[in-house]
Amino acid sequence: MASKPYTTPGVYVTEVSNLAPSVAQVPTAIPAFIGYVQTALDDNGQAQDLKKGPVTRRISSMLDYQKYFGGGASLKGKVTKSASGQFSYQSDADALIANNYLYYAVQHFYLNGGGDAYIIAVGTHSGTHLDDDFTKGIEKVRELDEVTLLLAPEAVSQTKYYANIVQSMLKQASDLGDRFVLIDTVPDVDHAAAAKALRDNVTGTLDTLKYGAAYYPNLSTTLSPMVDPTQITLVNINDSANNPVNTLDKLNPGQAEYAQIMAFLAQQYPVLPPSAAVAGVYAQTDGSRGVWKAPANVPLAAVSGPSLVVTADQQGKLNIDPISGKSINVIRAFTGQGTLVWGARTLAGNSNEWRYINVRRLFNMVEESVKLATAFAVFEPNAPMTWLKVKSMIDTYLTNLWSEGALFGDTAEQAFYVVVGLGTTMTEDDINNGRLNIKIGLAAVRPAEFIELAFSHKSISA
Repeated sequence: MASKPYTTPGVYVTEVSNLAPSVAQVPTAIPAFIGYVQTALDDNGQAQDLKKGPVTRRISSMLDYQKYFGGGASLKGKVTKSASGQFSYQSDADALIANNYLYYAVQHFYLNGGGDAYIIAVGTHSGTHLDDDFTKGIEKVRELDEVTLLLAPEAVSQTKYYANIVQSMLKQASDLGDRFVLIDTVPDVDHAAAAKALRDNVTGTLDTLKYGAAYYPNLSTTLSPMVDPTQITLVNINDSANNPVNTLDKLNPGQAEYAQIMAFLAQQYPVLPPSAAVAGVYAQTDGSRGVWKAPANVPLAAVSGPSLVVTADQQGKLNIDPISGKSINVIRAFTGQGTLVWGARTLAGNSNEWRYINVRRLFNMVEESVKLATAFAVFEPNAPMTWLKVKSMIDTYLTNLWSEGALFGDTAEQAFYVVVGLGTTMTEDDINNGRLNIKIGLAAVRPAEFIELAFSHKSISA
């Protein structure tokens, strides 16, 4: 420290900092939802033109979503009244809700423990859906450093370019190294066909596959859909004057039958891809246990069950793929326990290093946290005092993680190491070229995926 030039006699106080800078842990479960919305309003309530490009907004609740992006797509179909007075509903083939369910997905996210999130609106429900809408949205997310999860629930219904959307998200996660992709598997009654569709469409090397996880099957939710009376055709239903009525909006709202039909339509619960609810589970688990806890064996809220039943034997073929390693995490219903996320593998299922979601996300968190914290050392003297500050800072951070159960080992020395210095991580040439190299090793905890209990008869001794 340079001394001050003193000119007046007296006592001068100087504060000396002996503590190393600290590592501030970055958030771990902030998703970016890419998809179609009802509208996109600015802070003044004015509609924004999505034809000019995607609109991004950070939200922290469903009320925020509704304020800026409106409601969800409405049911579109036919309600028929039978001779016995029972109602039935048949959805139109081009039903609005079929390909526009971002609103319901975000709702599912919050009901399952979600918090802060980003919405990337790429178009409206009523607008033309273009091939490059999602591509533009994914590129927009690249600008958001805070995002740690990436998903596009509606992409699975875009069959023509689903593979390109998934590949683009995985590539971005690999390029940036600070986010993880949640992928929906194309639903199919034939589980093997569903798995094949994903494994054929999702290609890449270990460097990209380790940044994503796939989930299957879709979820039967308990979310009430939006109803636009003009979109509901009526059959065998008359008004109070006993005249046939073609659409629900022509029926008197004061008529008892109108309320009955609305109550009936409220039970036409949407079936959704699982990624949004799983993102909520990630946020819930991160908050209650930590990012190092596998986001699995957790019951899902607002779900009546998976849309398809997957048995234990069938799950084995989805969970483990001996050829490509592209594991698919299954969601299953268990008696007395509810509908549980019953898998915790990345798409790099054959990798000993990156097989598990929590390991990949733990490294994402540590890497990003340390990266931001060590920025102070840029342009500092590349000398032992700076090295000591950096090492002390990282040591303290990792010791705290180890004490919370994030790292494996009886002692901190077994759980991690931090090495920096001339002759160990740097040569004189490195220092001459302005390089400060730090080596960090972590012993990440892995989930107990298979628990084997061995029983035997105990001999009765005399």
